[in-house]
Amino acid sequence: MWGGRFRLQPGAVMAQINASIGFDRRLYRQDIAASKAHAAMLAKTGIITAQDAKSIARGLDTILAEIDAGKFVFKRALEDIHMNVESRLAELIGPAAGRLHTARSRNDQVATDFRLWIRDWLDGIDAALAAYQRVLAEKALQHAATVMPGFTHLQPAQPVTFGHHLLAYVEMAARDRGRFSDARKRLNESPLGAAALAGTSFPIDRAMTAKALGFARPMANSLDAVADRDFVLETLAACAIAAVHLSRLAEEIVIWSSPLFGFVRLSDRFATGSSIMPQKRNPDAAELVRAKSGRVFGALMALLAVMKGLPLAYQKDMQEDKEGAFDALGALVLSVDAMTGMVRDLAPDATRMRRAAGEGFSTATDLADWLVRTLKLPFREAHRVTGRIVAKATDAGVPLEKLPLEALRSIEPRITKAVFGVLSVDSSVKSRAVYGGTAPHRVRAQAKAWLRKLSETA
Repeated sequence: MWGGRFRLQPGAVMAQINASIGFDRRLYRQDIAASKAHAAMLAKTGIITAQDAKSIARGLDTILAEIDAGKFVFKRALEDIHMNVESRLAELIGPAAGRLHTARSRNDQVATDFRLWIRDWLDGIDAALAAYQRVLAEKALQHAATVMPGFTHLQPAQPVTFGHHLLAYVEMAARDRGRFSDARKRLNESPLGAAALAGTSFPIDRAMTAKALGFARPMANSLDAVADRDFVLETLAACAIAAVHLSRLAEEIVIWSSPLFGFVRLSDRFATGSSIMPQKRNPDAAELVRAKSGRVFGALMALLAVMKGLPLAYQKDMQEDKEGAFDALGALVLSVDAMTGMVRDLAPDATRMRRAAGEGFSTATDLADWLVRTLKLPFREAHRVTGRIVAKATDAGVPLEKLPLEALRSIEPRITKAVFGVLSVDSSVKSRAVYGGTAPHRVRAQAKAWLRKLSETA
Protein backbone atom coordinates (compact mmCIF):
# COMPACT_ATOMS: atom_id res chain seq x y z
CA MET A 1 0.00 0.00 0.00
CA TRP A 2 2.98 2.30 0.37
CA GLY A 3 3.74 2.44 -3.36
CA GLY A 4 7.33 3.04 -4.38
CA ARG A 5 8.63 5.03 -1.43
CA PHE A 6 9.90 2.12 0.70
CA ARG A 7 12.51 -0.49 -0.25
CA LEU A 8 12.13 -2.77 2.77
CA GLN A 9 9.14 -4.51 4.30
CA PRO A 10 8.13 -3.55 7.87
CA GLY A 11 9.91 -5.49 10.58
CA ALA A 12 7.96 -8.09 12.50
CA VAL A 13 7.69 -5.91 15.59
CA MET A 14 6.67 -2.93 13.47
CA ALA A 15 3.95 -5.00 11.84
CA GLN A 16 2.71 -6.07 15.25
CA ILE A 17 2.64 -2.63 16.84
CA ASN A 18 1.29 -0.91 13.73
CA ALA A 19 -1.62 -3.20 12.89
CA SER A 20 -5.06 -2.37 14.23
CA ILE A 21 -7.18 -4.94 12.40
CA GLY A 22 -7.42 -7.00 15.59
CA PHE A 23 -9.77 -4.43 17.06
CA ASP A 24 -10.86 -1.97 14.36
CA ARG A 25 -12.47 -4.76 12.35
CA ARG A 26 -15.62 -4.03 14.32
CA LEU A 27 -15.90 -0.80 12.30
CA TYR A 28 -16.56 -2.81 9.13
CA ARG A 29 -20.22 -1.90 8.79
CA GLN A 30 -19.53 1.81 9.22
CA ASP A 31 -16.50 1.65 6.91
CA ILE A 32 -18.52 0.07 4.14
CA ALA A 33 -21.40 2.52 4.58
CA ALA A 34 -19.02 5.48 4.38
CA SER A 35 -17.28 4.03 1.33
CA LYS A 36 -20.58 3.54 -0.47
CA ALA A 37 -21.57 7.13 0.26
CA HIS A 38 -18.17 8.36 -0.91
CA ALA A 39 -18.33 6.36 -4.17
CA ALA A 40 -21.83 7.63 -4.94
CA MET A 41 -20.65 11.20 -4.40
CA LEU A 42 -17.60 10.69 -6.61
CA ALA A 43 -19.87 9.51 -9.41
CA LYS A 44 -22.38 12.33 -8.90
CA THR A 45 -19.60 14.93 -9.15
CA GLY A 46 -18.08 13.25 -12.23
CA ILE A 47 -14.84 12.30 -10.50
CA ILE A 48 -15.39 8.60 -11.27
CA THR A 49 -17.76 6.98 -13.74
CA ALA A 50 -21.22 5.79 -12.78
CA GLN A 51 -20.24 2.28 -13.86
CA ASP A 52 -17.25 2.24 -11.52
CA ALA A 53 -19.45 3.50 -8.68
CA LYS A 54 -21.96 0.70 -9.33
CA SER A 55 -19.18 -1.90 -9.35
CA ILE A 56 -17.77 -0.49 -6.11
CA ALA A 57 -21.20 -0.54 -4.42
CA ARG A 58 -21.86 -4.14 -5.51
CA GLY A 59 -18.44 -5.22 -4.35
CA LEU A 60 -18.88 -3.52 -0.97
CA ASP A 61 -22.25 -5.22 -0.51
CA THR A 62 -20.58 -8.56 -1.21
CA ILE A 63 -17.87 -7.81 1.37
CA LEU A 64 -20.51 -6.83 3.95
CA ALA A 65 -22.30 -10.12 3.39
CA GLU A 66 -19.04 -12.06 3.68
CA ILE A 67 -18.12 -10.40 6.98
CA ASP A 68 -21.64 -10.86 8.39
CA ALA A 69 -21.46 -14.55 7.44
CA GLY A 70 -18.03 -14.99 9.02
CA LYS A 71 -16.44 -15.88 5.67
CA PHE A 72 -14.17 -12.85 5.32
CA VAL A 73 -10.45 -13.41 5.95
CA PHE A 74 -8.91 -10.48 7.84
CA LYS A 75 -5.18 -10.03 7.15
CA ARG A 76 -2.85 -8.36 9.61
CA ALA A 77 -0.45 -7.49 6.79
CA LEU A 78 -3.11 -5.08 5.52
CA GLU A 79 -3.04 -3.32 8.91
CA ASP A 80 -6.61 -2.08 9.34
CA ILE A 81 -10.22 -2.49 8.35
CA HIS A 82 -9.92 0.10 5.58
CA MET A 83 -7.17 -1.67 3.67
CA ASN A 84 -8.68 -5.11 4.29
CA VAL A 85 -11.92 -3.97 2.69
CA GLU A 86 -10.15 -2.20 -0.18
CA SER A 87 -7.94 -5.20 -0.91
CA ARG A 88 -10.88 -7.57 -1.06
CA LEU A 89 -12.75 -5.07 -3.22
CA ALA A 90 -9.88 -5.19 -5.73
CA GLU A 91 -10.11 -8.97 -5.80
CA LEU A 92 -13.82 -8.73 -6.54
CA ILE A 93 -14.03 -5.92 -9.09
CA GLY A 94 -10.49 -5.29 -10.30
CA PRO A 95 -8.88 -1.89 -11.01
CA ALA A 96 -12.07 0.07 -10.35
CA ALA A 97 -11.50 -0.56 -6.65
CA GLY A 98 -8.46 1.70 -6.79
CA ARG A 99 -10.69 4.65 -7.64
CA LEU A 100 -12.57 4.46 -4.34
CA HIS A 101 -9.82 6.17 -2.38
CA THR A 102 -9.86 9.23 -4.63
CA ALA A 103 -10.27 12.47 -2.62
CA ARG A 104 -10.02 10.83 0.76
CA SER A 105 -7.41 9.58 3.22
CA ARG A 106 -7.43 6.95 5.91
CA ASN A 107 -7.31 9.93 8.27
CA ASP A 108 -10.78 11.22 7.40
CA GLN A 109 -11.95 7.66 6.73
CA VAL A 110 -11.25 6.38 10.23
CA ALA A 111 -12.57 9.57 11.83
CA THR A 112 -15.82 9.08 9.91
CA ASP A 113 -16.09 5.38 10.70
CA PHE A 114 -15.48 5.86 14.39
CA ARG A 115 -18.01 8.70 14.62
CA LEU A 116 -20.60 6.48 12.98
CA TRP A 117 -19.78 3.62 15.34
CA ILE A 118 -19.98 5.83 18.46
CA ARG A 119 -23.24 7.32 17.20
CA ASP A 120 -24.74 3.83 16.79
CA TRP A 121 -23.53 2.92 20.29
CA LEU A 122 -25.08 6.06 21.75
CA ASP A 123 -28.44 5.10 20.29
CA GLY A 124 -28.10 1.68 21.88
CA ILE A 125 -27.10 2.90 25.34
CA ASP A 126 -30.02 5.31 25.37
CA ALA A 127 -32.43 2.42 24.85
CA ALA A 128 -30.66 0.36 27.53
CA LEU A 129 -30.82 3.20 30.05
CA ALA A 130 -34.49 3.76 29.27
CA ALA A 131 -35.18 0.09 30.06
CA TYR A 132 -33.22 0.48 33.31
CA GLN A 133 -35.26 3.56 34.24
CA ARG A 134 -38.46 1.68 33.51
CA VAL A 135 -37.75 -1.20 35.90
CA LEU A 136 -36.67 1.28 38.59
CA ALA A 137 -39.87 3.30 38.17
CA GLU A 138 -42.03 0.17 38.17
CA LYS A 139 -40.39 -1.05 41.37
CA ALA A 140 -40.72 2.43 42.88
CA LEU A 141 -44.44 2.50 42.15
CA GLN A 142 -44.85 -0.92 43.71
CA HIS A 143 -43.03 0.23 46.86
CA ALA A 144 -44.12 3.85 47.07
CA ALA A 145 -45.17 3.35 50.70
CA THR A 146 -42.54 0.80 51.77
CA VAL A 147 -40.65 2.54 54.56
CA MET A 148 -36.90 2.20 54.89
CA PRO A 149 -34.14 4.15 56.64
CA GLY A 150 -32.60 7.02 54.79
CA PHE A 151 -28.90 7.46 55.48
CA THR A 152 -26.29 10.17 55.64
CA HIS A 153 -22.73 9.12 56.46
CA LEU A 154 -24.23 5.59 56.28
CA GLN A 155 -25.90 6.36 59.60
CA PRO A 156 -29.71 6.38 60.05
CA ALA A 157 -30.91 9.87 59.24
CA GLN A 158 -34.62 10.09 58.38
CA PRO A 159 -37.20 7.58 57.20
CA VAL A 160 -37.81 7.46 53.46
CA THR A 161 -39.61 5.05 51.20
CA PHE A 162 -37.96 2.41 49.08
CA GLY A 163 -39.75 3.82 46.06
CA HIS A 164 -38.34 7.27 46.74
CA HIS A 165 -34.84 5.82 46.99
CA LEU A 166 -35.17 4.04 43.64
CA LEU A 167 -36.51 7.13 41.92
CA ALA A 168 -33.27 8.91 42.76
CA TYR A 169 -31.53 6.53 40.38
CA VAL A 170 -34.16 7.19 37.71
CA GLU A 171 -33.21 10.86 37.89
CA MET A 172 -29.51 10.02 37.67
CA ALA A 173 -30.10 7.87 34.60
CA ALA A 174 -32.08 10.71 33.03
CA ARG A 175 -29.07 13.00 33.38
CA ASP A 176 -26.87 10.27 31.91
CA ARG A 177 -29.18 10.02 28.91
CA GLY A 178 -29.06 13.79 28.57
CA ARG A 179 -25.27 13.79 28.50
CA PHE A 180 -25.20 11.03 25.89
CA SER A 181 -27.77 12.92 23.82
CA ASP A 182 -25.66 16.07 23.98
CA ALA A 183 -22.56 14.11 22.96
CA ARG A 184 -24.45 12.66 20.00
CA LYS A 185 -25.49 16.11 18.79
CA ARG A 186 -21.94 17.39 18.92
CA LEU A 187 -20.37 14.39 17.18
CA ASN A 188 -22.93 14.40 14.37
CA GLU A 189 -20.73 16.25 11.86
CA SER A 190 -18.93 14.53 9.01
CA PRO A 191 -15.12 14.50 8.70
CA LEU A 192 -15.34 12.81 5.29
CA GLY A 193 -13.72 14.93 2.62
CA ALA A 194 -11.14 16.47 4.90
CA ALA A 195 -8.72 13.95 3.35
CA ALA A 196 -5.32 13.75 5.07
CA LEU A 197 -5.52 17.17 6.73
CA ALA A 198 -5.92 19.97 4.17
CA GLY A 199 -9.02 18.99 2.24
CA THR A 200 -8.80 17.94 -1.40
CA SER A 201 -8.36 19.56 -4.81
CA PHE A 202 -11.12 17.38 -6.26
CA PRO A 203 -14.55 19.05 -6.60
CA ILE A 204 -16.27 16.80 -4.06
CA ASP A 205 -19.64 17.41 -2.43
CA ARG A 206 -19.12 17.01 1.29
CA ALA A 207 -22.70 17.95 2.07
CA MET A 208 -23.88 15.02 -0.05
CA THR A 209 -21.85 12.43 1.85
CA ALA A 210 -22.75 14.01 5.18
CA LYS A 211 -26.46 13.74 4.37
CA ALA A 212 -26.13 10.19 3.06
CA LEU A 213 -24.53 9.11 6.35
CA GLY A 214 -27.06 10.89 8.54
CA PHE A 215 -24.73 13.66 9.68
CA ALA A 216 -26.15 17.11 10.29
CA ARG A 217 -23.38 18.83 8.31
CA PRO A 218 -19.73 18.48 7.25
CA MET A 219 -17.09 19.55 9.75
CA ALA A 220 -15.99 23.10 8.99
CA ASN A 221 -12.21 22.70 9.36
CA SER A 222 -10.24 19.93 7.71
CA LEU A 223 -7.48 19.97 10.34
CA ASP A 224 -10.00 19.65 13.15
CA ALA A 225 -11.89 16.96 11.25
CA VAL A 226 -8.99 14.50 11.26
CA ALA A 227 -7.39 15.60 14.56
CA ASP A 228 -10.47 15.67 16.79
CA ARG A 229 -11.31 12.89 19.20
CA ASP A 230 -13.54 14.99 21.44
CA PHE A 231 -16.46 12.81 20.40
CA VAL A 232 -14.76 9.80 22.01
CA LEU A 233 -13.62 11.73 25.07
CA GLU A 234 -17.05 13.25 25.66
CA THR A 235 -18.73 9.88 25.29
CA LEU A 236 -16.25 8.29 27.69
CA ALA A 237 -16.75 11.14 30.17
CA ALA A 238 -20.51 10.57 30.06
CA CYS A 239 -19.85 6.85 30.45
CA ALA A 240 -17.71 7.49 33.50
CA ILE A 241 -20.48 9.44 35.23
CA ALA A 242 -23.05 6.80 34.30
CA ALA A 243 -20.71 4.11 35.67
CA VAL A 244 -20.48 6.04 38.95
CA HIS A 245 -24.27 6.00 39.24
CA LEU A 246 -24.49 2.29 38.49
CA SER A 247 -21.67 1.56 40.94
CA ARG A 248 -23.42 3.47 43.72
CA LEU A 249 -26.60 1.42 43.38
CA ALA A 250 -24.52 -1.74 43.05
CA GLU A 251 -22.79 -0.87 46.33
CA GLU A 252 -26.14 -0.32 48.02
CA ILE A 253 -27.38 -3.68 46.78
CA VAL A 254 -24.25 -5.31 48.19
CA ILE A 255 -24.91 -3.67 51.56
CA TRP A 256 -28.67 -4.21 51.57
CA SER A 257 -28.40 -7.89 50.63
CA SER A 258 -25.99 -8.67 53.48
CA PRO A 259 -27.72 -10.63 56.28
CA LEU A 260 -26.54 -7.89 58.64
CA PHE A 261 -28.93 -5.53 56.82
CA GLY A 262 -31.32 -7.97 55.19
CA PHE A 263 -33.19 -5.23 53.33
CA VAL A 264 -33.35 -7.04 49.99
CA ARG A 265 -32.88 -10.46 48.51
CA LEU A 266 -31.19 -10.89 45.17
CA SER A 267 -32.61 -13.35 42.71
CA ASP A 268 -30.64 -16.57 42.28
CA ARG A 269 -30.13 -15.38 38.70
CA PHE A 270 -27.83 -12.61 39.94
CA ALA A 271 -26.12 -14.27 42.91
CA THR A 272 -23.44 -16.94 43.19
CA GLY A 273 -22.34 -19.46 45.78
CA SER A 274 -19.05 -20.38 47.37
CA SER A 275 -16.79 -23.28 46.52
CA ILE A 276 -16.22 -23.96 50.25
CA MET A 277 -19.08 -22.34 52.21
CA PRO A 278 -22.43 -23.92 51.26
CA GLN A 279 -24.52 -21.19 52.89
CA LYS A 280 -23.15 -18.28 50.89
CA ARG A 281 -25.19 -16.16 48.46
CA ASN A 282 -22.76 -13.65 47.02
CA PRO A 283 -23.93 -10.52 45.17
CA ASP A 284 -21.31 -11.03 42.47
CA ALA A 285 -23.25 -9.30 39.69
CA ALA A 286 -23.46 -6.11 41.75
CA GLU A 287 -19.81 -6.39 42.74
CA LEU A 288 -18.76 -6.76 39.11
CA VAL A 289 -20.82 -3.74 38.07
CA ARG A 290 -19.07 -1.84 40.85
CA ALA A 291 -15.67 -3.02 39.57
CA LYS A 292 -16.28 -2.40 35.88
CA SER A 293 -16.61 1.30 36.56
CA GLY A 294 -12.83 1.29 36.97
CA ARG A 295 -12.38 0.09 33.41
CA VAL A 296 -14.53 2.96 32.17
CA PHE A 297 -12.56 5.53 34.19
CA GLY A 298 -9.31 4.02 32.93
CA ALA A 299 -10.31 4.31 29.28
CA LEU A 300 -11.17 7.98 29.73
CA MET A 301 -7.90 8.77 31.49
CA ALA A 302 -5.87 6.79 28.94
CA LEU A 303 -7.33 8.69 25.99
CA LEU A 304 -6.92 12.03 27.74
CA ALA A 305 -3.26 11.14 28.24
CA VAL A 306 -2.89 10.14 24.58
CA MET A 307 -4.45 13.34 23.25
CA LYS A 308 -3.04 15.94 25.62
CA GLY A 309 0.24 16.59 23.81
CA LEU A 310 -0.61 15.92 20.17
CA PRO A 311 -0.01 18.66 17.62
CA LEU A 312 -2.41 18.97 14.71
CA ALA A 313 -3.35 17.07 12.69
CA TYR A 314 -3.45 13.25 12.66
CA GLN A 315 -0.84 11.31 14.64
CA LYS A 316 -0.52 7.53 14.86
CA ASP A 317 -0.99 7.86 18.62
CA MET A 318 -4.67 8.29 17.84
CA GLN A 319 -4.91 4.64 16.87
CA GLU A 320 -5.03 4.11 20.64
CA ASP A 321 -8.47 5.76 20.75
CA LYS A 322 -10.37 2.57 19.95
CA GLU A 323 -9.41 -0.41 22.10
CA GLY A 324 -10.06 1.33 25.39
CA ALA A 325 -13.27 2.87 24.12
CA PHE A 326 -14.56 -0.44 22.78
CA ASP A 327 -13.80 -2.09 26.10
CA ALA A 328 -15.29 0.69 28.23
CA LEU A 329 -18.44 1.09 26.19
CA GLY A 330 -19.00 -2.65 26.16
CA ALA A 331 -18.49 -2.80 29.93
CA LEU A 332 -21.03 -0.03 30.47
CA VAL A 333 -23.72 -1.67 28.36
CA LEU A 334 -23.18 -4.95 30.19
CA SER A 335 -23.38 -3.13 33.54
CA VAL A 336 -26.65 -1.40 32.60
CA ASP A 337 -28.16 -4.70 31.49
CA ALA A 338 -27.02 -6.42 34.69
CA MET A 339 -28.44 -3.66 36.89
CA THR A 340 -31.72 -3.76 34.98
CA GLY A 341 -32.04 -7.46 35.66
CA MET A 342 -31.05 -7.14 39.31
CA VAL A 343 -33.56 -4.38 40.00
CA ARG A 344 -36.33 -6.23 38.18
CA ASP A 345 -35.81 -9.31 40.36
CA LEU A 346 -35.02 -7.48 43.61
CA ALA A 347 -37.23 -8.55 46.53
CA PRO A 348 -37.27 -6.05 49.42
CA ASP A 349 -38.02 -7.21 52.97
CA ALA A 350 -40.54 -4.54 53.97
CA THR A 351 -40.72 -5.68 57.59
CA ARG A 352 -36.97 -5.59 58.07
CA MET A 353 -36.63 -2.19 56.41
CA ARG A 354 -39.50 -0.71 58.41
CA ARG A 355 -37.98 -1.88 61.67
CA ALA A 356 -34.62 -0.41 60.71
CA ALA A 357 -36.25 2.86 59.66
CA GLY A 358 -37.13 3.61 63.27
CA GLU A 359 -33.67 2.96 64.63
CA GLY A 360 -31.17 5.67 65.47
CA PHE A 361 -33.89 8.16 66.51
CA SER A 362 -34.62 8.82 62.85
CA THR A 363 -37.69 10.97 63.62
CA ALA A 364 -35.73 13.47 65.72
CA THR A 365 -36.02 16.08 62.97
CA ASP A 366 -39.79 15.60 63.03
CA LEU A 367 -39.72 16.39 66.74
CA ALA A 368 -37.66 19.53 66.15
CA ASP A 369 -40.02 20.62 63.37
CA TRP A 370 -43.01 20.06 65.69
CA LEU A 371 -41.41 22.29 68.32
CA VAL A 372 -40.97 25.02 65.71
CA ARG A 373 -44.50 24.73 64.32
CA THR A 374 -46.39 24.24 67.57
CA LEU A 375 -44.34 26.00 70.24
CA LYS A 376 -42.88 28.64 67.87
CA LEU A 377 -39.34 27.93 69.01
CA PRO A 378 -36.52 29.14 66.76
CA PHE A 379 -35.19 26.13 64.89
CA ARG A 380 -31.79 26.29 66.59
CA GLU A 381 -33.47 26.22 70.01
CA ALA A 382 -35.72 23.37 68.87
CA HIS A 383 -32.61 21.53 67.67
CA ARG A 384 -31.00 21.92 71.11
CA VAL A 385 -34.12 20.75 72.94
CA THR A 386 -34.48 17.76 70.64
CA GLY A 387 -30.84 16.84 71.19
CA ARG A 388 -31.43 16.76 74.96
CA ILE A 389 -34.53 14.58 74.45
CA VAL A 390 -32.56 12.18 72.23
CA ALA A 391 -29.91 11.94 74.96
CA LYS A 392 -32.60 11.10 77.51
CA ALA A 393 -34.07 8.44 75.22
CA THR A 394 -30.59 7.00 74.70
CA ASP A 395 -30.07 6.75 78.47
CA ALA A 396 -33.49 5.12 78.86
CA GLY A 397 -32.83 2.71 75.98
CA VAL A 398 -36.12 3.47 74.23
CA PRO A 399 -37.10 5.08 70.91
CA LEU A 400 -38.48 8.62 70.95
CA GLU A 401 -42.12 7.55 70.60
CA LYS A 402 -41.76 5.34 73.72
CA LEU A 403 -40.35 8.08 75.92
CA PRO A 404 -42.99 9.09 78.57
CA LEU A 405 -44.61 12.50 78.17
CA GLU A 406 -43.26 13.47 81.63
CA ALA A 407 -39.73 12.84 80.42
CA LEU A 408 -40.31 15.12 77.43
CA ARG A 409 -41.82 17.84 79.64
CA SER A 410 -38.87 17.69 81.99
CA ILE A 411 -36.89 19.25 79.14
CA GLU A 412 -39.59 21.42 77.55
CA PRO A 413 -42.68 21.83 79.76
CA ARG A 414 -44.95 23.02 76.95
CA ILE A 415 -44.77 19.74 75.03
CA THR A 416 -48.18 18.03 74.78
CA LYS A 417 -49.18 14.50 73.93
CA ALA A 418 -49.88 15.70 70.38
CA VAL A 419 -46.16 15.37 69.78
CA PHE A 420 -46.50 11.60 69.57
CA GLY A 421 -48.42 12.07 66.32
CA VAL A 422 -45.23 13.02 64.51
CA LEU A 423 -42.79 10.51 65.97
CA SER A 424 -43.70 7.38 64.02
CA VAL A 425 -41.89 6.52 60.80
CA ASP A 426 -45.20 6.48 58.90
CA SER A 427 -46.11 9.98 59.99
CA SER A 428 -42.60 11.11 59.18
CA VAL A 429 -42.61 9.97 55.55
CA LYS A 430 -46.20 11.11 55.09
CA SER A 431 -45.30 14.61 56.23
CA ARG A 432 -42.58 14.97 53.56
CA ALA A 433 -45.20 16.00 51.01
CA VAL A 434 -43.21 18.78 49.34
CA TYR A 435 -42.52 18.32 45.62
CA GLY A 436 -39.63 15.88 45.36
CA GLY A 437 -40.26 14.55 48.87
CA THR A 438 -40.65 10.99 50.09
CA ALA A 439 -44.38 11.11 50.92
CA PRO A 440 -45.98 8.02 49.33
CA HIS A 441 -48.43 10.01 47.22
CA ARG A 442 -45.54 12.08 45.86
CA VAL A 443 -43.57 8.92 45.06
CA ARG A 444 -46.55 7.38 43.27
CA ALA A 445 -47.07 10.51 41.23
CA GLN A 446 -43.41 10.72 40.25
CA ALA A 447 -43.19 7.02 39.39
CA LYS A 448 -46.31 7.26 37.22
CA ALA A 449 -45.01 10.40 35.55
CA TRP A 450 -41.76 8.66 34.68
CA LEU A 451 -43.52 5.59 33.34
CA ARG A 452 -45.72 7.79 31.13
CA LYS A 453 -42.70 9.70 29.86
CA LEU A 454 -40.74 6.54 29.17
CA SER A 455 -43.70 5.05 27.34
CA GLU A 456 -44.19 8.15 25.22
CA THR A 457 -40.53 8.35 24.22
CA ALA A 458 -39.96 4.63 23.67
